[in-house]
Amino acid sequence: MKNVVLTILVLFGSLTYAKLKTEVVMSSENTVWGFDFINQDEIVFSHRSGKLWHYNIKTKKKQEITGLPKIKVYGQGGLLDVLIENTKDKTFVNFTYSKPVGESINTTLARAELKENKLINLKDIFVSKVNSDEKYHFGSRILLKDNMFYITIGDRGQRDNSQSLKNHNGTIIRVNKDGSIPKDNPFIKNKDALASIWSYGHRNPQGIDLNPLTNEIWSVEFGPRGGDEINLVKPGVNYGWPIITYGKEYWGPSIGDTHKKGMEQPVKYYVPSISPSGMVFYTGDKIKEWKNHLFIAALGSEFLMRAEIKNKKVVNEERLLEDLDERIRQVRNGADGFLYFSTDSGKIYKVSK
Repeated sequence: MKNVVLTILVLFGSLTYAKLKTEVVMSSENTVWGFDFINQDEIVFSHRSGKLWHYNIKTKKKQEITGLPKIKVYGQGGLLDVLIENTKDKTFVNFTYSKPVGESINTTLARAELKENKLINLKDIFVSKVNSDEKYHFGSRILLKDNMFYITIGDRGQRDNSQSLKNHNGTIIRVNKDGSIPKDNPFIKNKDALASIWSYGHRNPQGIDLNPLTNEIWSVEFGPRGGDEINLVKPGVNYGWPIITYGKEYWGPSIGDTHKKGMEQPVKYYVPSISPSGMVFYTGDKIKEWKNHLFIAALGSEFLMRAEIKNKKVVNEERLLEDLDERIRQVRNGADGFLYFSTDSGKIYKVSK
């Protein structure tokens, strides 16, 4: 077990110094794209390369979970997010993966019961309609709220389709647990729209979570060169990509305007980019100063961002763990009340004092 103690400047009303400890809980050989907790001792995590694992923190035993569907490991696609749901007597694994559908590769949400490290009664709950074989922008984070799934879908390299309601490119969708469409989805009465769409005009949203103080859905998404966004996600709203953006083409010129009537402004945007991947509102009780703060896994920038939200605005920010030299992919609340994050180097870390 490796321990790294970093001294970090922590801002809580006044400037103080605090020592945070980062402890490597698990180390593997591939990108840990998604992970979640069954309980305080057990983690399920995904390797983007197409394998799902069970890990026991106490025994340090890692076992492969069998029963996965056919997964297309392709560019940024593969086996992606993981969300655990415990019922009275069962544990369910909800996960997103890249599914080959004809000549297309589509972000898909599947659900199965976990029993003795096997997935049983596997079912595809949602298969996106994107019609793209591009290797990037799969989105793929999962939120479960009020027994409904919210799944983020990237534009899949076809940016103009993010403005269409006839496909899932650049959308956040909402479906029931059985894959049916909730009756109050915003476009359910629009014959020219896919009824599963909750919001659209996104580029590549890879973080989504529920604000515990307001019960509102928040998301983060990658911009191009600049223009990463934090968004408050509202039903039926157009978030503008690629018509409005604060980012530019990678080779220099502007892409669009920054404002347009009928298109939503981000709560916060970043120029230059920070590469926001996973995100979570911290609801644990081990670092009380962070209660209900937003944490963002800044992937390319290699830090963990802490953001304090008040009145639907980011009022304070802090960059943590910059000296760790890790591409941070996902961040989660642990079942033990601590904060955890995963990296592209194959590790899961625990953050404590």
